[in-house]
Amino acid sequence: MLASLLTTIFFSLSVFFAARSSRVLGGPTANLSRLALATLLLAIWAHGFGGGLGGAGLPWFFLSGVIGFGLGDMALFGAVERIGPRLTILLTQCLATPIGAFAEWAWLGTTLHTSELVCSAVILVGVAFALAPDRSFEGDRAMFWMGVLLGVGSAMGQALGAVVSRKANDVATVSGTLVDGGTAAYQRILAGVLVTALAFVFVKRMRPQPGAVGASEWRRAWPLVVANAFSGPAIGVACYQWALATTKSGIVLPIVATSPLVTMMLTWLFDGERPTRRATVGSVIAVLGAAGLKYFSVLK
Repeated sequence: MLASLLTTIFFSLSVFFAARSSRVLGGPTANLSRLALATLLLAIWAHGFGGGLGGAGLPWFFLSGVIGFGLGDMALFGAVERIGPRLTILLTQCLATPIGAFAEWAWLGTTLHTSELVCSAVILVGVAFALAPDRSFEGDRAMFWMGVLLGVGSAMGQALGAVVSRKANDVATVSGTLVDGGTAAYQRILAGVLVTALAFVFVKRMRPQPGAVGASEWRRAWPLVVANAFSGPAIGVACYQWALATTKSGIVLPIVATSPLVTMMLTWLFDGERPTRRATVGSVIAVLGAAGLKYFSVLK
């Protein structure tokens, strides 16, 4: 139970720190910086204690990283800049669950039960309820809905990346080359940081900014970047693996699904972003649907 709670807290902190670092450095720079640091940490583990770049599942883990860490995280940081951490993690965590379930059904033939379909519908109702009345965002509506679209893209990246990771594990199991969690994370994030770096260079050349990020911005942002790298890909993932190793997944997954509510409290406490009553109710409905979907998915 402790590991599950820690996972929820660290995952929520990761999005919270992502939002703060993005305000200082901009989304692309903040994302690339924390991915580079996390890649270094995971490389030390994978090459020192794990399997490095070995294993039959490497191509699939690499593809998973392109989708999840690469495209998905770029969308996440773009959403955080436009709609803030509260709505971003709500869209990412809650929508990723039904998207992943339907992707597994379409590709891997995983059966969807009636309970899962009902929970998916509950998630969609909750997310719609949370988004529609949101008046805490002060900006033009086009920017808001672009942030929502990027949030959906982040959810798709997380969901599809997870499904491809399942395929990678299946391939590794069949070949008899099992991969530990740290090595799998390294193989995934290596692809993600390469894609993010290429996109960063492309965007900078296509849309050069008048002023580069200076030393003063980096002094303010580097603790946030470090905290983001450790709370998400490092400590957060480690706690997640610890939780799954010591506790039934039917308990772990619903707890982790509550991370949008933790992020909501963090943004209210530290940023003063108080959600409207209807937005809060919608978030709770979506989280309950996500928790229920994850619970029923492990009972099959």
